Amino acid sequence: MSVIAHTKPLVKLDFLRMMMTSREGDRREGILLRQSKGWFQVSGMGHEALGAMCYLLREDDFLFPYYRDRGLMMARGMSTKELALAYFAKRDSSSGGRQMPGHYSSRKLNVGSVCTPTGGGLLPAAGVAWAMQLDKKDSVVIATVGDAAMRQGEFFEAWAFAVQEKLPLIIAIEDNKYGISTPTEKFMALNLPGIVAHDYMVKVDGRQVDKVLEAANTAINKARAGEGPTLMWFDLDRLSSHTSSDDHRTYRDQADIDAMADRDPIKLLKDELIAAGELTEDGFSKLQEEIIAEVDSIYREAEKAEDPRAEEVMDHLWGVPDQPAAPPIETGAQTMVDAINKTLAKTLADDPDVIMFGEDIEDPKGGVFKLTEGLSDAFPKQVFNSPLAEATIIGVAVGMAMYGKRPVFELQFVDFFCPAWNQIMSNVSTTRWRSFGEWPTPMTVYAPYGAYLPGGSLWHSQSNEAYFAHTPGLKIAIPSTPEDAAGLFWTAVHSDDPCFIFVPKHIFRKRVDVKEVKPLGFGKAKVVREGSDLTIVTYGNTLELAHEAADKLDASVEIIDIRSLVPLDVDTIAKSLEKTGRLVVIQEDTKTCGFGQHIISEITSNPDHFGLLFSSPQLVSRPDIHIGYNPIYEYAALPDVHDVLTACKTALD
Repeated sequence: MSVIAHTKPLVKLDFLRMMMTSREGDRREGILLRQSKGWFQVSGMGHEALGAMCYLLREDDFLFPYYRDRGLMMARGMSTKELALAYFAKRDSSSGGRQMPGHYSSRKLNVGSVCTPTGGGLLPAAGVAWAMQLDKKDSVVIATVGDAAMRQGEFFEAWAFAVQEKLPLIIAIEDNKYGISTPTEKFMALNLPGIVAHDYMVKVDGRQVDKVLEAANTAINKARAGEGPTLMWFDLDRLSSHTSSDDHRTYRDQADIDAMADRDPIKLLKDELIAAGELTEDGFSKLQEEIIAEVDSIYREAEKAEDPRAEEVMDHLWGVPDQPAAPPIETGAQTMVDAINKTLAKTLADDPDVIMFGEDIEDPKGGVFKLTEGLSDAFPKQVFNSPLAEATIIGVAVGMAMYGKRPVFELQFVDFFCPAWNQIMSNVSTTRWRSFGEWPTPMTVYAPYGAYLPGGSLWHSQSNEAYFAHTPGLKIAIPSTPEDAAGLFWTAVHSDDPCFIFVPKHIFRKRVDVKEVKPLGFGKAKVVREGSDLTIVTYGNTLELAHEAADKLDASVEIIDIRSLVPLDVDTIAKSLEKTGRLVVIQEDTKTCGFGQHIISEITSNPDHFGLLFSSPQLVSRPDIHIGYNPIYEYAALPDVHDVLTACKTALD
């Protein structure tokens, strides 16, 4: 057995007490639930011995647990009081009452907030590990996941990235043989030959404290030495039903349930200590009585704690307000591509914690649209090619942001956001809110966007901003000029929030004479053409349609470029309607539930704004149809000037 370098001594009698306290907390919550004191409970019974790993960790190490890790969390330093507050969803719990029990989080203990989608924390864990490696630290990350969740694609993305970069990441598979009611033997990847290279894997009896310590010690020392990741396969039992909403007696044999009791990690450690003369049966019984009384008292106290306040439901959706400053570009003729590239270069030069990551962004390619040309040559320690894996791009950004880096990551086309959607919706948008402000995820994600470029077909021509705008916690912008692109990027990279910027491909190489460079924050629309008869509101590629239609109309048309979708500058639109009383909204996206409908709703649902209207607002939009490869299909689907003119004439009648 190798020498184990404890960061704190593991006294087995104390560790037994911790496991018993964890177990009693599970038992107490089950009782409370049956008394209708609570809504849900998830048990860690049988998984407690894995807490031994925490005795090998330092304060600067990170843990990304899953919901079965109560014992692991207590070993890391979480108290029964904290867990009780989480069970009752109290205001002073780690989530402020916003998460289910078992969804651990602690900035103080470097425990990343748990999301419910299984395996959702693995890519953020890889992001933290990469940030540690870039900082040349010998810290490590342990991420845990259940055996059933190992079949999630994000497990394989995280593992591939960890092996590729030799990250200080340990992924612990807690194999209790069940995914809710489904036996996992035939599904579990480690049971399938050739799926995972066994050179990186170690199988461990997760019921035995000494065996957990020995295997974890080897893996942690390997990670600290820069020798890469380890996959720890823990063989253990789930001694309880999946959750309080499940009854394992309906799908497990009673003989199987009874047999597990003999493999209970608490029983095994108790028997070991009794055999060594360090404990007696009577001493164990007295210890159990003490723990029952202690846990009961703590839960009674927690039940009386303050509940969440309804008026705080919006708190922690956003961070501190942005403080926009003038972006680092000059006046004169340039394209959006030029302005973005210059802004990113200055960002990288100013802050070594800014990290760029995306497909093909390194030189000599410099991005498929040259948005990053020259940046990796100038900043080789900050600009990196990513694998062809969008979930990796976004999930790694989450972890890096949690760690303290400033991710500026590229999706090569916005059309390919779908593989990353779990990370966008489950982590990017929710982590700050669900951790009650403890874990912000400031990042900039940008992507080329939109159509009106023949030959793009279905997956290079989409304008699907409504998906993002519908998701709370994201700032969304679509610039239309070089100065606006630079201003929005400059604000985004200094923001405390996740910012998504979509750059319209049709116009981002259009050379424009930039006459003035000013600060630009999210939520600031711009009147780009003044008028008195009709207001056209639009953004991105369709600004061209607005101007062309305005030139052909026998009316005075005011055009507003909203620039920022979330937050939306409704006041500028309303002020324009005070003059014109007529509204046309143009969007490139599909009609149903599109952002243009939202703009109209914001106006018509406000009695003060609705009263300004002389006619019904009109929406010009792509119908609910995809973009085809042949340009005939593309232009048949997209809004055109005729559509805009028809809408304007309807509004003017």
